[in-house]
Amino acid sequence: MKPVRKAVLPVAGLGTRVLPGSKIVPKELLNVVDRPILSYVVAEGRAAGIEHFVFVTGRGKGAIEDYFDHHIELEAQLQAKGKTSLLAEIVGELPRPGEMSFVRQMQPHGLGHAVWCARDIVGDEPFAVMLPDVLMTGPVSPLRQAIDAYQAVGGNIIVVEACPEGEAHKYGVVALESATGRRNKMTGMVEKPPKGTEPSNLSISGRYVLQPEIFAILADQERGAGNEIQLTDAMARLMKTQDFHALEYEGVTYDCGDKLGLLRANVAMALQRDDLGPVRDALLDLLK
Repeated sequence: MKPVRKAVLPVAGLGTRVLPGSKIVPKELLNVVDRPILSYVVAEGRAAGIEHFVFVTGRGKGAIEDYFDHHIELEAQLQAKGKTSLLAEIVGELPRPGEMSFVRQMQPHGLGHAVWCARDIVGDEPFAVMLPDVLMTGPVSPLRQAIDAYQAVGGNIIVVEACPEGEAHKYGVVALESATGRRNKMTGMVEKPPKGTEPSNLSISGRYVLQPEIFAILADQERGAGNEIQLTDAMARLMKTQDFHALEYEGVTYDCGDKLGLLRANVAMALQRDDLGPVRDALLDLLK
């Protein structure tokens, strides 16, 4: 069984749900407390053992590549002013040589097309997909949980979570062979099923472990919902020949591509930061 070493992060989206904030700043670089959403996602990937991050970018997303590069003037100023702790924090986030690649999605043809754009860099090995506007936390890196599941059963792993009661019809949900424990073999998946027909209350979340055969399927995948090439449609085709397991991970998801989700993420991350002092206490008071 080949290890999962690479992760694809589709970052070409326009971020229309968080406009006007994402008009100039890529939505993935919007702050959660004092760092971009993408900083948390990359940290999660590193904690899962990812060695190579493949960013699928688009027009207006050059700031993402700049964020993961040296800022010579800033670093010199911090050094000169003796702000060594802050300097170490900034430099410590920079990638190792060869740890990151950037490929351009020339037109917005959907998530499936974005993943397909990474095919030559990923090559013939299993890989992770991390939706970069989905911040996920847990006692263990959520992607690490998915990779551990892959190492146990092989095939393809889809991270899922329970939907709010009565709202499964609003999401892409999975059908399971049985429901015993947190990891179960899948028999299907459906995008926004009519209310009352949902095969489960488990929605597809923002982390996947996929086999490289998905690329050949994506190459001729017909357009689906929104007239886009949907990753879900391609996975459903791959399921005919390969096993898929759904993993109900331990943790919490924040959809930072949504204004309310971004606000929740800021509050949740701030509450985990003892160094914020009075800000943290004020947030706790608001929640009383």
